[in-house]
Amino acid sequence: MNISADALTFYTHPMSRGRTARWMLEECGVPYDTVLLEYGTTMKAPDYLAINPMGKVPALRHGQAVVTEVAAICAYLADLFPDKSLAPAVGTPARAAYYRWLFFCAGPLESAATAKALNLLAPAERAAMVGYGSYADVMNTLEQAVSQGPYLCGDHFTAVDLYVGAHLIWGMQFGTIERRPAFERYAQPFMQRPAFVRAAQIDDALVQQSKGHG
Repeated sequence: MNISADALTFYTHPMSRGRTARWMLEECGVPYDTVLLEYGTTMKAPDYLAINPMGKVPALRHGQAVVTEVAAICAYLADLFPDKSLAPAVGTPARAAYYRWLFFCAGPLESAATAKALNLLAPAERAAMVGYGSYADVMNTLEQAVSQGPYLCGDHFTAVDLYVGAHLIWGMQFGTIERRPAFERYAQPFMQRPAFVRAAQIDDALVQQSKGHG
């Protein structure tokens, strides 16, 4: 039995990966409650640790169900609201591509981009030990994927485009992902989507509000 769709609670911070999850919530176009948490305090408080023992955001509560990790939240919401067509049909080549690039982004891309940001990329002789292999391999593989067309699976925008697009938008902005023309061509149109604009406005306003209280 499905839990009622009006029981969504979103735990986040406006300067976190929660920005991607909020974008997904806005794409779904459904009401949700937002709980704002602060680094080092409410994020590590017992009440929130009972929801996510990692003490990190974002997290999504849906009735008695709890989902953490941005990719999982995106996939969960896409399945929860099938009328939004944010996930391809199960058992199709498009669904296979959807899983492939969702997990590629959550695994190799996230790891490689983070390692680059921290100047901790594995040396060539140790590349076999890390899931991403080499930073160059990750970037080249992703470039090949996004160069096939405007979307990663099928003929329309899905949650995997949102998730990969978010990584490219913010990764290129902060220098953890190379600013390649193919990446810009793929991600730029997503920044014009009404849900992206709404989500960014909400989180940007929360950032300014927090500065005003500082």
